[in-house]
Amino acid sequence: MWHISSSYNDPTLFATCYSSLQGGDLTTGCKLWKLPPDVVLSDEGVNGMDQLSQHSFGSIEEMAEISSTEISRTTQVQWKPLEDDAHLMVLGDGIVQLWDVVEESPRLVSSFKVPDRKGHQGAISNGRWNPHHGARQFAVACGQNVIGWDVRENASVFKMDSVHGQSVRDVDYNPNKQYHMLTCGDDCLVKFWDIRSPASPISVIEEEHSHWVWSARFNPFHDQLVLSGGSDSRVILYNKASISSEPYGQLNEGDDDEEASDDGGLSEPKEPPKDGLIAIFEEHEDSVYCVEWSAADPWSFASLSYDGRVVINKVPKKVKYDILL
Repeated sequence: MWHISSSYNDPTLFATCYSSLQGGDLTTGCKLWKLPPDVVLSDEGVNGMDQLSQHSFGSIEEMAEISSTEISRTTQVQWKPLEDDAHLMVLGDGIVQLWDVVEESPRLVSSFKVPDRKGHQGAISNGRWNPHHGARQFAVACGQNVIGWDVRENASVFKMDSVHGQSVRDVDYNPNKQYHMLTCGDDCLVKFWDIRSPASPISVIEEEHSHWVWSARFNPFHDQLVLSGGSDSRVILYNKASISSEPYGQLNEGDDDEEASDDGGLSEPKEPPKDGLIAIFEEHEDSVYCVEWSAADPWSFASLSYDGRVVINKVPKKVKYDILL
């Protein structure tokens, strides 16, 4: 098992990608699982985890297997990020497939073959749902390109060619700003884009990573905070306030630029935050393949490296208070 994704619609339902060696042949696939009905994680998570630890592994029910003749190697699954939706995206072999799993037997809704630069079917390295407009679009990274697929029209809605000098490893939509996304890749760069004008990036982070950048994420609450992780074993936290949904001064438009000081005079205006490096975390000893922000705490994040080590870190307090105050 190398990828797992939990449902937004049903907290007890999740999907996994797996590989199995049978008769000397390696097969891969996707399975749906359901936690026992009495195991539902509380808001704090503690009671739920205690309940889960008391169950045997076999008590997790296998609901169904998603199989397709078009995909021989399943690489990733992602649930549609809507609470009232039970659609699942399956990636593999240059194909993305949308499945409806509201019933016990999953039903294939639509399928889209991703072309490479020469028009042939290309290999997909990653994908991401667009959280805006009812999550009707899904973006995939294929080679050096990024392609957006409209799941309702079953058609490509945008294509960004030669996004990176080498393979694109990850994509992420800005959750708070429409049409903005980031990409990262084997050229050691993290780039920011407006998909309405894909000819050139609106900003680039360079010189921080010395090897492939495998994963990058916007903070879901404060999108000026951006994480990245790479093969140089580094996790890097950036400030991109200049292109975020919370530019300096936006929350205080009615305030004067100058504030009164304690002695009645006018103090110097507060200097706006500048884009740049916030911190470098080097607890890993191997390539960092994944970084993710906490869904509950906007100041916590996790990173996972090739050796199976998971590290939890927090945004520095000074940065946190500079954003809040």
